[in-house]
Amino acid sequence: MATSTAAATSLSYHLLAPKPKPRTSLLPRKPSRAASAISASAAAASDFLAPVPSLKSRLASGDTLYGLFLLSFSPTLAEIAGLAGYDYVVVDMEHGPGGIPEALACLRALDAARTPAVLRLPEACPVWAKKALDLGPAGLMLPAVESPAAAAEAVSCCRYPPRGVRGAAYPIVRASAYGLDDSYVSRCEDDTLIICQVETAAGVAEVEAIAAVEGVDVVQMGPLDLSASMGYLWDPGNRKVRATLREAEKKVLEARKKKGAAPETNAAFLGGFAMPNDPPEQLKLRGYNMVAGAVDIGLFRKAALENVKRFREASMEIGEEDDEEDEKEDGYWSE
Repeated sequence: MATSTAAATSLSYHLLAPKPKPRTSLLPRKPSRAASAISASAAAASDFLAPVPSLKSRLASGDTLYGLFLLSFSPTLAEIAGLAGYDYVVVDMEHGPGGIPEALACLRALDAARTPAVLRLPEACPVWAKKALDLGPAGLMLPAVESPAAAAEAVSCCRYPPRGVRGAAYPIVRASAYGLDDSYVSRCEDDTLIICQVETAAGVAEVEAIAAVEGVDVVQMGPLDLSASMGYLWDPGNRKVRATLREAEKKVLEARKKKGAAPETNAAFLGGFAMPNDPPEQLKLRGYNMVAGAVDIGLFRKAALENVKRFREASMEIGEEDDEEDEKEDGYWSE
């Protein structure tokens, strides 16, 4: 009844409203500022309501994705990272201090900023994968994958039976909108990005076979752990480490090129971490598909140090200027 009344009221308004006078000018009328603002707001609202493309679909379309690692587990910093324009944010449960509850708060902040979240697990195992996937991230990053068999196990952790071993609680978890999203089970495998980290000498030796495992979407190179496994913990930029990393990159990228001739085979995309000796721009130029270019704690540390340095230097200059002004003022008042 309320709907009918509203419709009738609206119709009456249009019927009884005075007819507009015909326009005599043939020139188009310039839209008012208010109209322009409303139009812009409507466009922004439309963009906000539009579904966010999945990371998998963006990689498939040829996009190079730029991301940030979140170790602080601060929802505020997560939201700022999303609003700043990063394509994805990795919430790091491997090296960060937080667990599932803290990760959930960060996922909610990133959802508000319409930014896909990837959860890096402490360990590639069914228990961690199950709990993380139930939160509804865009993808999982599984550490220290050293063989095709380990990669296949990692994929299995992310899939429901019979294709995997993921525990089923989809009617009540956040990933399915607490059971309100009936399509979740049918599309979750297609939407969830599975990233296997190759970060040891043993893993690099098998990188081509790991990238070929069905279900592995991205091979993420780990230069710091790789340098440690090669005996260069304090020298990640060592020539031997860099040569090993370049060889692994080449194998993954060449497999991607060959996929066109054999579309039925799997060929993972290439992901990596930027380092002081290997900045994100260089990774992009070498063909990486996903580049993690910064860590929130590192960004804050750098900004904090620079902020303190500027203040210390400025305070010295101000002190010197104050001394000069005091002398001038003394001279003025003595006259």
